[in-house]
Amino acid sequence: MIVKIVVIALYALMIIGVGLYGMRKTKSFSDYFLGGGNVGPWMTAFSYGTAYFSAVVFIGFAGKVGWGFGYSGIWIGVFNAFLGVLGVWYFLGWKIKKVSLEMKVSTMSEYLERRYNSPFIKLFASISIFVFMIPYSAAVFIGLSYLFTSSFPGIEYWHAVTFMGVFTTIYIVLGGYKSMSLIDTIFGMIMTVSVIVLFVFTLNEGGGFRNITETLSAINPKLTDIIGPPGWWPLFSLIFLTSVAPFAMPQLVQKFYAIKDRKSVKIGMFASTIFALLIGGVAYYMGSTTRFFLTPESTPSIFIDGKPVVDALMPKLLNTIVPDSLSVIILLLILSASMSTLAALVLISSSSLAKDFYAGFINKGISDSKLTRLMRYGSAFFVLISVIIALLKPDSIVAILGISWGAIGSVFLGPFIWGLFSKRVNKFGAISSSIIGLTTCISLYAFGMSSPEAGTIGMMVSLVVNPVFSLFVKKTV
Repeated sequence: MIVKIVVIALYALMIIGVGLYGMRKTKSFSDYFLGGGNVGPWMTAFSYGTAYFSAVVFIGFAGKVGWGFGYSGIWIGVFNAFLGVLGVWYFLGWKIKKVSLEMKVSTMSEYLERRYNSPFIKLFASISIFVFMIPYSAAVFIGLSYLFTSSFPGIEYWHAVTFMGVFTTIYIVLGGYKSMSLIDTIFGMIMTVSVIVLFVFTLNEGGGFRNITETLSAINPKLTDIIGPPGWWPLFSLIFLTSVAPFAMPQLVQKFYAIKDRKSVKIGMFASTIFALLIGGVAYYMGSTTRFFLTPESTPSIFIDGKPVVDALMPKLLNTIVPDSLSVIILLLILSASMSTLAALVLISSSSLAKDFYAGFINKGISDSKLTRLMRYGSAFFVLISVIIALLKPDSIVAILGISWGAIGSVFLGPFIWGLFSKRVNKFGAISSSIIGLTTCISLYAFGMSSPEAGTIGMMVSLVVNPVFSLFVKKTV
């Protein structure tokens, strides 16, 4: 226990130190939000990867998906790496950077306004970012707090949520993107070492890959099939949601506004893909072993009437397979993943409030220094709301993340992707795709469809509506 406390204290001091360093280097809004637009390939690669994978993946997704789908859940990690990372970097990386320079934009909402000559779509986009990033951030806080309560029995859930909220606020308010990109590189290295260690321990405790596979197959042969027990559509929905949404997720797209040059995109593309394949592959494989290590008889505390509390599966698994002497590795892994994602979410959400909404519609003549200060206030406000929602624990982590990613993807995929690659789409198609895509996603979820499935359909609708509806008018109206 003492070792964990000391390590966390040193970890916190390191982050605050980097934050103070970044604060001294932050002279303008561009510095605070984009690191001056001159961030190198390795920092960008780790920043992208660590923003992609968080406690949501390791605690919520890996546990629930692994328990239900078995080995087929690993397909999610594979597609995340080759589509959500490699595909995004290859097809969009330099294009986004080039467009941001040509149009002189620093946010996705600004880009949509310039591309479609529509203040409305900028307003709609900025409000959507702030509203639907909040549950995503809350899900990260929930996952991280579950780990803390599991690792420190004396800590209550609300203590963990509040502590992480305060700590995140201090960290991101201080230095912005400059400190974030630097610390993300450190976080990425910690995550890389940690997942390798966890993978080795999993195989060792399970008696090897073959023994784990045979046991899972004995429980249910479909757990080791190409497609797990729930079937192809639920699996496809999870793959599509988590692999296609990154093509238009504002907190990930922002990384390319900040990257240095085309050469950096090429280097970062390979580095981030390898990182994602390692992190995602190990996370979902470990999730599939929950049925091997955890049963109502051996771990009754995480089962209710024979059914597992899905958000508690991975914390219990991690504390089961890793000896107490090395349990600090778990804390460092989840902390690193979560802090990076939280920083990215807070930064992009505060920009939607300060840069896109306030400076875009209320006070267009705001000075650079006041805008940067407002960004800091907005960051603190966003964390506060996220913490409140996390304390309420409205649903499982997978459900919260699903509706968040699904809603954001439904709003942005159609306008953003078609806007980058086609000159034929116009304002009518773009606005229609955002509104209809989001309405579809929220309506299906409200009527009982799972959030990943509702999000998948909403995103598909968004992609189809823009080019189809653009045919109804001959020019941008």
